[in-house]
Formats: sequence, structure tokens, C-alpha cells
Amino acid sequence: MAQEDNSILEADSLKENSKEWASSFTVDGMQYAASVFWESLQNIDAPFLDAKEAAENVLVGADLFCVKHGKSPQLGLAVSSQGFKKGMNVAAVAAVTAMSDATSLLAVFKVDAGYWYLCVRNDVILSDGDVLFVKEEDAKEQFMSMLSVPDWSKKIAPAEWGIDETEQKDISEVLAAGLDAKLEKINALRGTELAIVVILSMIVGGWLIMFISKTFFTTKPQTNVVITRRAQKKVVVEVEKVIPLPWESMIDPAWMLDNCRQAILSLNNIATPGWINSGVTCTQANAVTSWRREFGRLSWMEMSLTYSGLTFANKTIDPLGNSVTVSLPFQKVKKINSAPKYSLSELHNVINDLFQTVNLKIGTQEGSLRLNNKTYTFLTFSIASSYDPEIWKQMLTKFSGLEINNVLYNQGIWKYEGKIYAQ
Repeated sequence: MAQEDNSILEADSLKENSKEWASSFTVDGMQYAASVFWESLQNIDAPFLDAKEAAENVLVGADLFCVKHGKSPQLGLAVSSQGFKKGMNVAAVAAVTAMSDATSLLAVFKVDAGYWYLCVRNDVILSDGDVLFVKEEDAKEQFMSMLSVPDWSKKIAPAEWGIDETEQKDISEVLAAGLDAKLEKINALRGTELAIVVILSMIVGGWLIMFISKTFFTTKPQTNVVITRRAQKKVVVEVEKVIPLPWESMIDPAWMLDNCRQAILSLNNIATPGWINSGVTCTQANAVTSWRREFGRLSWMEMSLTYSGLTFANKTIDPLGNSVTVSLPFQKVKKINSAPKYSLSELHNVINDLFQTVNLKIGTQEGSLRLNNKTYTFLTFSIASSYDPEIWKQMLTKFSGLEINNVLYNQGIWKYEGKIYAQ
């Protein structure tokens, strides 16, 4: 069986390597660059710095680049020895900006040099999502392999392919409606940069001349200076450490419910054929979830994570490749001061009456916290329902001294865990 799997992998590899591609096609007398390598752009104000780094570490040998602006800025890299030229129009930028209403786009256009394949997911052109295939069967195979991924905003393919739910578009109209972007040299100094280099060179040269003249042609009088310092008595001031009350610096429950809702829905929307989500746990620091494989491949799951547009702090894959766990961190945590208004007995009565009114169950338990020689009491709670945080936020935030510890979601059920401090 292992030999059979190896044979399949080798065959797939050979098949992939046998695909012929081209670097450009012509539409209405204008040449467009295709088969550009795309990756995210971090430094939008100075993209050539990212381009230089990518040419050294990602696409070694790349000497041309372009920029795709928008919600998800990207850097396009190309190698001139492969047929790309400085000043060449970039087809992917023109097409994506022309069809900016489609956040996820899967397309194949028939052009003079072959079949141009374009794949955009969550406003991001995939690294291998811009390929000009020479052979029709290669383009169709690539298109069909991505068609199994759900939730495409727009699907474009040649009409003769006869694929359901796809449309055919005129490539000349698409490119004419988009923005122009041209390939530039990575190592070329731009006007501002060149001016900076010249100015810095003049400053350094002037300083060097002044330093040499002062060092070799100026004699400094030598003076022995004796400085006497009076010993000062060190004064230690003891500062009493102030410990805030438990509710004086607590995570804003409304902030946490909003962020947990957004994070959980985003993670739950990552759908991969053959992979089952095991539920999402959201804390005050992050949201964590995992998927379990029933069938399919690990690469499908990794592809879905890449296309999600989310930035994960951690990704763990089990040794057998059957389970994937990711963590989605929170930034800029909001804190508030929320002093409690009810005594412990009043808190019991108010909570019980509220949940009897809405005919829902709530699990509560008394607890206490010893801090700065004082004891603070609270009521822990646990709620499970089909209502999402947007609804529970209206009810729970009526309580002062409220702290949400966890929000859990699994198969349509939301569970909320936290505490409410008493006076």
C-alpha cells in the first residue's frame, strides 16, 4: 500500500512538473504579464524593501516586482530571464481591480498564448493563483481542482467547457476596466532614494574631512582637571503598593463578547471537504479551534487556512496529519472599571428572576477571592443556548462587576462562563 501511495505521489509530481506555462499574452495590441508570483506586502510605504527581501528569501533570482493595492496589499514578483520585462502591464492587477466586487474569484480566460488561470480568495491572489497555461487540459485540471472549495463569489470559464454555474467573460473588457500596474526593477534606486543617498554621502564626506583636520592639524592644550564630589546620603522612599480592586481593571465584557463572536464565526466559516470542526473555545486572550479529518488530504486543510485571510498565532498538526489546531489572538484588549451593585443574596434573586422570565436555565455557584487582606465574593455562572453573543450581550452587560471568562461554540450551541462580583 505504501508503494502504491508513493507511486501516486510521484505521478502527481511528474504531472505537475510537465505543465507548460508562459509569461505573457497580448490583448488589443497590449502585452500583459501573467504567471507572476504573489505574496503579502507588509511595508506598503516602501514596497521595494519587501521586494528585495523576497527576492533573497522567497523567489530567489526575482528582479522585477509590482504592487496590488486594496484591502489586502500584495507584492508580485517576476524573473526577467523567464520572459518578463520592465514596464510590462500586470494582468492580475487589472483583472482583480476590474472585478473588485468579487472577493473570491476563480477564473480561466482563453488568450492568444493559451489559457490564463486566476484564483483570488478573500481579496488575496494565491501564490500559485496566476498562471498562464500553454495547454488547455492543464488549465482545466487546475480549475476543477479548486472548484471543490466552497463559497466562490464569481466563477469564470470558457463556455465550451460546459461547467455549471460558470460564466464566460471577454478578457479585453475585463482588462480595460481595471487599474494599470507595471513591472519595475527591484534594485533600481528611485528619485527620492537616490537623493537621500547623495545627501548622506555628502554629509559623511564633510564629517570625515572635518575629523581629519581637527585630529592632525589642531593641537589641544592639555589640562588636568580634578573634580571633588561630596558624598550624598542615599535616601530610600518606601512607596506603598496599591492593589486595585478586582473590578477596577477587568476585561470589558461587551468587548469580549463582540470579539469572541467575530472570531468564532470566522473560524467556523473555514469549511474543508472531509474535515470536521471540533468546536471553538474563546478566552480573554484568543480563540482556539481544531479540525478532525474523516477523509481528504492535509493540504486541503492548510489551503483553507491560507485562503481564510486570518492571521494565526499558532498552528499545530498531529504527527499523522489527521488533526489541525489553530489559535487566533486578540489585540488591544479593552478594560473597564465596573463596581458591583448587588449583594450576594440580591444577585441570586435578580439572576433567578431574569432567567425564569426568559424560561432558560443557568448554573450558578458562589465563590470568593482573597486580595489585600480582604475577601471579595462573587457568583460564577454557566449558560448554554442557541443564542449568539450579540443577543446575550444585551442581557449580561446589565450586571455591574461582570467578567466573561470563556465563550464556547459547537454545532450551533453557545456556552458562556464567567462571574459577577457582589458588594
